[in-house]
Amino acid sequence: MVANEIAATRANAVSAAEHFAIEQFLFLEAELLDDRNIAEWIELMADDLRYVMPIRRNVGPRERKLEWTSPDELAYFDESKENLKLRLRKLQSGAAWAEEPPSHTRHLITNVRASAAGQGEYLVRSNFLAYRSRSERQTDYLVGERHDRLRCVDTDAGFQIVSRRILLDQTTFLANNLSFFL
Repeated sequence: MVANEIAATRANAVSAAEHFAIEQFLFLEAELLDDRNIAEWIELMADDLRYVMPIRRNVGPRERKLEWTSPDELAYFDESKENLKLRLRKLQSGAAWAEEPPSHTRHLITNVRASAAGQGEYLVRSNFLAYRSRSERQTDYLVGERHDRLRCVDTDAGFQIVSRRILLDQTTFLANNLSFFL
């Protein structure tokens, strides 16, 4: 993080209570995914959601701006709330062969950093480790960082995800598929 980003983060710092509420929301989200409550998880998404995971490239130090695919290039996924609902319907139909039998997942969320974005929204960065076990021998580990925009809402969860940008540490995707959510 460069000096001006650090200064901006400090200027928009959240209170300990706000930070705790944001962390609890992220932990609830991980729990819903791990318990396969995907329909409830989708309800944590705002109607204007953008959920994207760009592809990482191996680049030299002078090409750092090219490390991630841009919004107009290919991504692992670039989805809306409606797209997530379609994925859920496919999972529920039994036609999603990549999830028959279903994966067992564990999402670990750490290093949560939050700043106020104004108008009841927060910019949140967190690190994640997603573990998936499937069948007898398949295990996958995905590690990275998430950049979220959360919006305060009057629900039990307290927030909705407006946008999520998932940045994998891996440049080569070694899992057989990406049929689970991050």
